[in-house]
Amino acid sequence: MNAIGRLVANTAALWVASALLAGIQYTGSWPGMLGVALVFGVVNAFIAPVLKVLSLPVQVLTLGLFTFVINALMLMLTGWLAQSLGIQFTVDGFVTALLGSLIVSVVSGILSVLLTDD
Repeated sequence: MNAIGRLVANTAALWVASALLAGIQYTGSWPGMLGVALVFGVVNAFIAPVLKVLSLPVQVLTLGLFTFVINALMLMLTGWLAQSLGIQFTVDGFVTALLGSLIVSVVSGILSVLLTDD
Protein backbone atom coordinates (compact mmCIF):
# COMPACT_ATOMS: atom_id res chain seq x y z
CA MET A 1 0.00 0.00 0.00
CA ASN A 2 1.31 3.44 -0.82
CA ALA A 3 1.71 6.34 1.57
CA ILE A 4 -1.59 7.95 0.59
CA GLY A 5 -3.45 4.70 1.23
CA ARG A 6 -1.84 4.40 4.67
CA LEU A 7 -2.73 8.02 5.41
CA VAL A 8 -6.36 7.40 4.46
CA ALA A 9 -6.46 4.19 6.54
CA ASN A 10 -4.96 5.96 9.57
CA THR A 11 -7.37 8.87 9.15
CA ALA A 12 -10.36 6.54 9.14
CA ALA A 13 -8.98 4.51 12.05
CA LEU A 14 -8.37 7.59 14.18
CA TRP A 15 -11.85 8.88 13.34
CA VAL A 16 -13.40 5.54 14.39
CA ALA A 17 -11.45 5.62 17.67
CA SER A 18 -12.63 9.16 18.37
CA ALA A 19 -16.22 8.17 17.55
CA LEU A 20 -16.19 5.08 19.78
CA LEU A 21 -14.28 6.35 22.81
CA ALA A 22 -15.42 9.33 24.85
CA GLY A 23 -11.85 9.98 25.99
CA ILE A 24 -10.58 10.66 22.49
CA GLN A 25 -12.06 13.87 21.13
CA TYR A 26 -11.65 15.51 17.79
CA THR A 27 -13.40 18.72 16.86
CA GLY A 28 -12.76 19.80 13.35
CA SER A 29 -13.10 18.85 9.72
CA TRP A 30 -11.58 16.08 7.59
CA PRO A 31 -8.50 18.08 6.60
CA GLY A 32 -7.68 18.47 10.29
CA MET A 33 -8.11 14.74 10.83
CA LEU A 34 -5.73 14.17 7.91
CA GLY A 35 -3.28 16.35 9.83
CA VAL A 36 -3.72 14.17 12.91
CA ALA A 37 -3.15 11.05 10.82
CA LEU A 38 -0.02 12.60 9.34
CA VAL A 39 1.32 13.40 12.82
CA PHE A 40 0.42 9.85 13.91
CA GLY A 41 2.27 8.41 10.92
CA VAL A 42 5.39 10.46 11.59
CA VAL A 43 5.37 9.51 15.26
CA ASN A 44 4.98 5.83 14.39
CA ALA A 45 7.65 6.00 11.70
CA PHE A 46 10.37 7.71 13.71
CA ILE A 47 9.73 7.44 17.46
CA ALA A 48 8.00 4.07 17.89
CA PRO A 49 10.84 1.99 16.36
CA VAL A 50 13.37 3.60 18.71
CA LEU A 51 11.18 2.85 21.73
CA LYS A 52 10.65 -0.73 20.56
CA VAL A 53 14.39 -1.32 20.29
CA LEU A 54 15.06 0.31 23.66
CA SER A 55 12.34 -1.76 25.31
CA LEU A 56 13.42 -5.05 23.75
CA PRO A 57 14.15 -6.80 27.08
CA VAL A 58 10.68 -5.85 28.36
CA GLN A 59 9.18 -6.94 25.03
CA VAL A 60 10.77 -10.36 25.44
CA LEU A 61 9.65 -10.70 29.07
CA THR A 62 6.05 -9.78 28.23
CA LEU A 63 6.00 -11.84 25.02
CA GLY A 64 5.40 -8.72 22.96
CA LEU A 65 2.49 -7.37 24.99
CA PHE A 66 4.50 -4.27 25.87
CA THR A 67 3.95 -3.21 22.25
CA PHE A 68 0.42 -2.22 23.28
CA VAL A 69 1.88 0.13 25.88
CA ILE A 70 4.18 1.69 23.27
CA ASN A 71 1.27 2.11 20.85
CA ALA A 72 -0.78 3.81 23.57
CA LEU A 73 2.10 6.16 24.33
CA MET A 74 2.39 6.99 20.62
CA LEU A 75 -1.32 7.85 20.52
CA MET A 76 -0.92 10.07 23.58
CA LEU A 77 2.10 11.75 21.97
CA THR A 78 0.06 12.28 18.80
CA GLY A 79 -2.63 14.02 20.86
CA TRP A 80 -0.06 16.25 22.52
CA LEU A 81 1.65 17.14 19.23
CA ALA A 82 -1.69 17.78 17.54
CA GLN A 83 -2.62 20.20 20.33
CA SER A 84 0.75 21.91 19.90
CA LEU A 85 0.01 22.32 16.18
CA GLY A 86 -3.42 23.79 16.89
CA ILE A 87 -5.41 20.68 15.91
CA GLN A 88 -8.21 19.88 18.36
CA PHE A 89 -7.40 16.20 18.93
CA THR A 90 -7.12 15.10 22.55
CA VAL A 91 -6.50 11.81 24.32
CA ASP A 92 -7.61 11.94 27.95
CA GLY A 93 -5.53 9.25 29.61
CA PHE A 94 -3.47 6.10 29.32
CA VAL A 95 -6.36 3.62 29.50
CA THR A 96 -8.21 5.55 26.82
CA ALA A 97 -5.04 5.64 24.73
CA LEU A 98 -4.61 1.89 25.18
CA LEU A 99 -8.17 1.18 24.03
CA GLY A 100 -7.80 3.73 21.24
CA SER A 101 -4.58 2.16 20.01
CA LEU A 102 -6.30 -1.23 19.86
CA ILE A 103 -9.15 0.25 17.82
CA VAL A 104 -6.74 2.10 15.52
CA SER A 105 -4.70 -1.08 14.99
CA VAL A 106 -7.74 -3.21 14.12
CA VAL A 107 -9.40 -0.67 11.83
CA SER A 108 -6.13 0.26 10.15
CA GLY A 109 -5.28 -3.41 9.63
CA ILE A 110 -8.65 -4.17 8.08
CA LEU A 111 -8.46 -1.14 5.78
CA SER A 112 -4.89 -2.00 4.80
CA VAL A 113 -6.03 -5.44 3.66
CA LEU A 114 -8.94 -3.95 1.74
CA LEU A 115 -6.84 -1.22 0.11
CA THR A 116 -3.87 -3.32 -0.99
CA ASP A 117 -2.99 -3.44 -4.66
CA ASP A 118 -2.44 -7.20 -4.84
